[in-house]
Amino acid sequence: MFKKQNHLCRCLAAALLFVAAPTAGFAADVVTSPDGSIKVTIGVKDGRPYYTVNHNDKVVVNTSYLGFRLSDAPFDNDFRITSKSRNTKHGTWTQPWGEDRVVDCHYNELRVNLQQKDRLRRQLSLVFRVFNDGLGFRYEFPRQKNLGDFQIMEEKTQITMPVDAEAWTEPTNRTRYYEALWTKAPLSTKDTVSTPITIEVGDSLFMVLHEANLTDYASLNYTPRHLPGAAVTLVAALTPWSNGVKVYATAPFVSPWRTITITKTPGELITSKLMLNLNEPCKIADTSWITTGKYVGIWWEMHMRDYTWSQGPNHGATTYNAKRYIDFAARHHMKGVLVEGWNYGWDGDWTKDGDKFSFTNAYPDYDLEGLQRYALDRGVSLVAHNETGGAASNYENQLDSAFSLYRRLGIKVIKTGYVNPLMDDKEDQHSQYGIRHYRKVLETAAKYHIMVINHEPAMPSGLCRTWPNLMSGEGMRGQEYNAWSSDGGNPPYHVCVLPFTRGLAGAMDFTPGIFDFTNKAQPGTRPQTTVTKQLAEYILLYSPWQMAADKIENYEGHPAFSFIETVPTNFEKTVVLDAKIGSFLTIARKDRYSDDWYVGSATDENPRDITVNFSFLDKDNQYVAEVFSDGPGADYRTNPYPISYERILVKSNDSLKIHLAPSGGAVIRIKYAR
Repeated sequence: MFKKQNHLCRCLAAALLFVAAPTAGFAADVVTSPDGSIKVTIGVKDGRPYYTVNHNDKVVVNTSYLGFRLSDAPFDNDFRITSKSRNTKHGTWTQPWGEDRVVDCHYNELRVNLQQKDRLRRQLSLVFRVFNDGLGFRYEFPRQKNLGDFQIMEEKTQITMPVDAEAWTEPTNRTRYYEALWTKAPLSTKDTVSTPITIEVGDSLFMVLHEANLTDYASLNYTPRHLPGAAVTLVAALTPWSNGVKVYATAPFVSPWRTITITKTPGELITSKLMLNLNEPCKIADTSWITTGKYVGIWWEMHMRDYTWSQGPNHGATTYNAKRYIDFAARHHMKGVLVEGWNYGWDGDWTKDGDKFSFTNAYPDYDLEGLQRYALDRGVSLVAHNETGGAASNYENQLDSAFSLYRRLGIKVIKTGYVNPLMDDKEDQHSQYGIRHYRKVLETAAKYHIMVINHEPAMPSGLCRTWPNLMSGEGMRGQEYNAWSSDGGNPPYHVCVLPFTRGLAGAMDFTPGIFDFTNKAQPGTRPQTTVTKQLAEYILLYSPWQMAADKIENYEGHPAFSFIETVPTNFEKTVVLDAKIGSFLTIARKDRYSDDWYVGSATDENPRDITVNFSFLDKDNQYVAEVFSDGPGADYRTNPYPISYERILVKSNDSLKIHLAPSGGAVIRIKYAR
């Protein structure tokens, strides 16, 4: 009897120990990249969830804490780990358009499930996915009894850097539309900054901080802080609603992914697909209507003050003027014509009275339906411009009527605009309110088979994988600053830094291709480049819809325009040949529909001699290379126009030396010599 009782006690004790084990919590755990180069440790320390990151056995992110402050309680402490699970995925997927056709997706995942120890027992899950070129992590709020509707007042995500490295950033405060210059300085000296944040940790270590799959949430910013034991700690700073709330949510709910790209070279930042891989697969069953191409437009003339957006004697959006542009587009193999100022709403101060915009009613001197028929007969289509003046509700109320009209007419591309930092005169564009609006426009456009080029956008986060009708966006100091900016225009280094900063978030509608630098409207302001560097922008600043932005008369008879005519906007493969962030960059891209390659190169204000190595070409084949480069005496300050042209035969084992003038560039069109 005693033995039976003793055995029963031991079994009961073992059972109690088994039940009690989760209460004690689990030890920290590790998940590595498939190649083993990146190691992420996730755990709980004194009730606070944390993670660290090692790259090639060196710490790149020190202990960094995670969590939130909700409106009714802290949600960053008193946690224990209740369970864990792992997953691995390896496969490929194909982009309908992009810089590379096939994308490899390979990661290891660790999910850590947490629960607070107080009476509410609220739950939170941390999901980490680690790729060979970085990682993403997000928060998941499972369905639970004591967390239904909730408000996030603060996201407390940290990224603790062991060194105060120099970073290229754009300030959040006092910056509209993500249109500030990117500058390089130690992280500790920065104010709150937008993402992407590009960090030069060392000569062979580069990191980019951003987000992926921004859905029903606030845009991410980071604020550098000096916390004990760290060189600098970046703390998440979400864009708030006007009442101070950051995010309204209902469980189950997931946050966007917080991404950390880690590479050995700057070029690998450009070719990384980490952000895209952290977005959901395409939700559009048939993407055959989604196309790419180039367009011209009635736009630059308004910035030059030759025409006006509003009605009057100099109104630019007239039927006569639009036909001139359609005819030009047809002659030069352009697919689209953008016309700004075609619709009612531009008269008066439209930035304050955006609710007066109509997206279906054209001004009397603009025959919308007749012009679209005229364009279609010539193999061209109008690109419908939808400026909202920030009046989001007015636009949403007209989405179905406008988009159904465009679809009936055969208009498949729109360019949206939000020239007002507040939507509906109240909420920040980059708050959850704005993010919800941008998504509604995108999803409604998909329903009507319409592609969107978004100006004054949310910072892209890879949603083009899920909704590939999101073609391109602004969110940077684009070409228009070379028309009217009081500082004289974008500085020479600008084109050499954008691909490593804003360009890492998604395709850029920079609107390149200005050939005439005279400016009567704002003397002294012009592109701070050579003309050949304007050509290079078509390769370096990727967009599936590229604009030839100058007035069409400046292209007529210009020999360099042949490059703009033929350069593709959809690529099979991208190779970064050489780069130093903010100084110079050379990229080669292979056309998706032929064996042709296109190379673009640019430099900052310093002249530079580069060597293009053609090892990316197929071996044993011979190619004809047409080279456009800066001509004798070219200099962006004094003589930006000279262009040299040569035609040579090249093979994969050849190389070519090219001289780049100050703020100059070069492009090469390479065709298989059959």
